[in-house]
Order: sequence, then structure tokens, then C-alpha cells
Amino acid sequence: MDDNEYSNIFVIPQNFTDNGKSLGGMFETRNLVEAIALLLIIGYPELNFLHLPLTTKLIVMAITIFPPCILALIGIDGDSLLQYLGHVISFFTNRRNLHFKRVGYKYPSAQTKKKK
Repeated sequence: MDDNEYSNIFVIPQNFTDNGKSLGGMFETRNLVEAIALLLIIGYPELNFLHLPLTTKLIVMAITIFPPCILALIGIDGDSLLQYLGHVISFFTNRRNLHFKRVGYKYPSAQTKKKK
């Protein structure tokens, strides 16, 4: 064997594709910003306008704030919440209703006549 042999194997670091992510590559920056905005939008009114004891207020806030914020951090189907909302709105504005004639069904003669 030659002493000049070399290996074509390169080590790729684990954080190679972590560009644009926050908190050590766990969350995308867009999702993190949306979760913080959602936390402020929901949490500020609850903190200031709920007239309950502190422990009850914390329990209510934990039940109402954590699920939407976790959903915003994770995202839906690889998209952030606003991207997903854009897809839903785009679907409902651009959808088509397709109508097909049924095979083997005898339509009344008034429906089968073509309009002039």
C-alpha cells in the first residue's frame, strides 16, 4: 500500500444546517418571534385585567398561554403560524367546486336539456 493514501471522508458538524435558528438550533427565529408576540398579546391583558388571586391568575395564564405559544414555537407542517394561515386563506379563496354527472343515474329531462 502507498503511504500517500488519504481518506475522502469528512466530518460534518451537527450544527451545519442550524442557520436561522435560535436557542441552540431548537427553534426557527420566525417561530420564536411569533411565540413571543402571541405571549405578549394574550398575557398582557390577562396579567393586568384579571382580578383574581395570584395563584389562580398563574393557573389561568398557564392554561391559556402555554398551548398557543408551544404551537407557535413548533409550527404546523414545517411552517410558522402566519405562513400556515396564509396557506389556509389562499386555499379558501382559490378553491373550485367541481360537479360531475353521476354514472347510471337517470336525470329528469329538464336538467339534461341544454340552455340556448
